[in-house]
Amino acid sequence: MTESQALLRLQEIDLELMRLNAQLKAMPQQKKLAAIQAAEKNLAGKLKTIVGQRKDAEIDLDDNEAAQLKTKDRVSEIQAEAQQRAQDFRGVRDLEAHLTALAKQLEKLEYKHRELEGNLEKLMKAEQNANDLAAKLNDERAVQQESYERQSADIMARVRVLAAERKAVLADISQDVADKYAKAAKRFGGLAVERLRGNMPTTCRVKLQQGIFGELMRGPIITECPYCHRMLVTEGALVDE
Repeated sequence: MTESQALLRLQEIDLELMRLNAQLKAMPQQKKLAAIQAAEKNLAGKLKTIVGQRKDAEIDLDDNEAAQLKTKDRVSEIQAEAQQRAQDFRGVRDLEAHLTALAKQLEKLEYKHRELEGNLEKLMKAEQNANDLAAKLNDERAVQQESYERQSADIMARVRVLAAERKAVLADISQDVADKYAKAAKRFGGLAVERLRGNMPTTCRVKLQQGIFGELMRGPIITECPYCHRMLVTEGALVDE
């Protein structure tokens, strides 16, 4: 295979690979997988927030319980002190006032405790719901991936064949030409190479003036179209196919 033939075949392979990749991307499973991935990402962010809030709620509840315990201990201490100071009326009265204040404080802590328990329960339920949804999304992703792989098997087999041929074709192309092809393919969306038929390039289809045509025919077989600047194969230009 000549270099010009290899170059043209390379473009044919790449165009077919583009078509096959487009088919793969258009498969309904791909759209569903993309939607699942987006949902998983969104859920992961929400779950992270919920877990953080749940941990904070647990800390708040622990702090509340510690405060209640400390308050109850202080009540016990004051009650014991009041018994020891039974003959000191003023001292007992002060201790009773202190006990009353502690009782109110304990009442507030117990009320807050119920509120914190309710909040923690809601957060734990939200966390469980999020984990359940994550498990469902994971299962659905596995189902869609299996379906995609099964239905795309023929296409993927063709892609592997073309990829192997592409590697072989590239071996017949110089690095300089391969580099030019890569740049042109990127610039022109895959349509990087055209052939010369008579005095007209097959892609841009702008007739060459006689002088330009003659100059191209005297130059290298692989050149550049003076009009569209794609790579141009002049080999066989005078032959109608």
